Amino acid sequence: MTSRQGFPKRGPAPELIAAAYVYESAGSAMLHRGLNHADMAHVIALYRLGIVPTDAARALLTVLLEAHEVDPADFGYDPADGEPYNSRERLFVQSIGDHAGWLHAGRPRREATRIAFRLFLRREVNHLVASATALALALAEKAEANAEVLFADHTYLQQAQPSTIGHYLISFAYPVLRDAKRLCDAIDWINSSPSGAGCVNGTRLTDDRHTISDLLGFDHVITNTRDAMWQVDGLIHLASAAASLATTQTSLAEDLEIFASSEFDYANLADEYSRSSILMPQKHNPYALSMIRGATGVVIGHVTGLLAVQKSPSARSDSLIFAYGEVPLLLDQMKRMTDLSRGVVETVTFNTERLRDELDRGFSQAADLAEQVMLWCDLDYRTAYRTVGAAIREVAALGGSARDITTADLDVAAMAIIGRPLGLAPAELASALDPVAIVATRKAPGGAAAAPMQAMIADVRAQVEVMDAQAKTRAVRFDTAEETVRRFASDIAHPPSSLVPERSS
Repeated sequence: MTSRQGFPKRGPAPELIAAAYVYESAGSAMLHRGLNHADMAHVIALYRLGIVPTDAARALLTVLLEAHEVDPADFGYDPADGEPYNSRERLFVQSIGDHAGWLHAGRPRREATRIAFRLFLRREVNHLVASATALALALAEKAEANAEVLFADHTYLQQAQPSTIGHYLISFAYPVLRDAKRLCDAIDWINSSPSGAGCVNGTRLTDDRHTISDLLGFDHVITNTRDAMWQVDGLIHLASAAASLATTQTSLAEDLEIFASSEFDYANLADEYSRSSILMPQKHNPYALSMIRGATGVVIGHVTGLLAVQKSPSARSDSLIFAYGEVPLLLDQMKRMTDLSRGVVETVTFNTERLRDELDRGFSQAADLAEQVMLWCDLDYRTAYRTVGAAIREVAALGGSARDITTADLDVAAMAIIGRPLGLAPAELASALDPVAIVATRKAPGGAAAAPMQAMIADVRAQVEVMDAQAKTRAVRFDTAEETVRRFASDIAHPPSSLVPERSS
């Protein structure tokens, strides 16, 4: 028994519509704008080659220009047709008859959809880059405002070393900027054209793959036609970069949720980003932070879903059909989440006195004290570390803090460890335990002292300025390309006077 050949004669089963076509059709709003421009560019290119007759080109470009003005919700996309391209074909045939058939010449529907998807992605990712740079700038400005606010920075939720809130905050700006750069790299991949790729091996109608690419503002065409039609690695890179941006934000959100608790009382989340409890009138819940944390989990889920679908043989429709669902949802979630994070950062305040009190109650100066003992007392660092640690244990057992350590405490510990007292002067000890003096010693690039902090803030601002300018330039390029396509389409569909645009032979 031979396998069935040729297209099906009967329509799709209702179960297929409910389980598959509804899913595909859900992408119609996302693809609508791009499909209109991809179709216009295709008709323009074939018309210039003399393949599409003038009457058909005019009719097709007229309905495509009209489609561009229609909201996707009102266009008539119907899951019963299958994917959005099929609904468009039905509507165009109803409007202009067989002239609509020229739209298929030399191009499968997936080529139009692949182009439309990239046109959508390049805009959305560019928007996300702008949101990320805005977050980085907000972090830099909040860091500048808190550059002298002392606190004991933490590792493992325990006091580590004296630092400043400004230094803490600027540490998040850099990974945000790195993720923004990764997103820009993704745009470079996105803005490559699969035009002229056909199903897998191009078309006999033309050897020109650049006209459509240039019309739509792509940077270049994808070299191999099969790869152009089925590649997914760039989507994985894009999704991973977005997820990385999410994890940076959730780390900050989780920190701030702890800092804003009554137990820590380091920070105050603005009312606009909080929510009350219906039952408990004392509650000031950090609702925005919970949403950022939860959204990160959703984003990771989209990435995992995308990766799972790609585990298939090559040239399978499902690998990209499901990507049309996962990636736009991921980008939408990330854009809203990043804007929310920016709002939180811009409005959060820090309790300066509380931060200093907690610093003074702990032993975050211990590492600096051990370094000073090493330098002043001619000891290796391990021995200095053991001596300071022994003194701290005794002082802590009596309920004291680093401020309560005396030269006598250090001498007692030293006698037990090295058999002699250290002989530190009280002034030397006080200097080693002073948080202000400690922070001032962090003069190396990236440290919390004034000069490196100013340099980092200026660096972040400079990077933001460059990336914002690039994002604005890209946005103008994308808009200009689409406007040009519509203008060319209008000139052909409605030529001035009786002039017909020149066509190649």
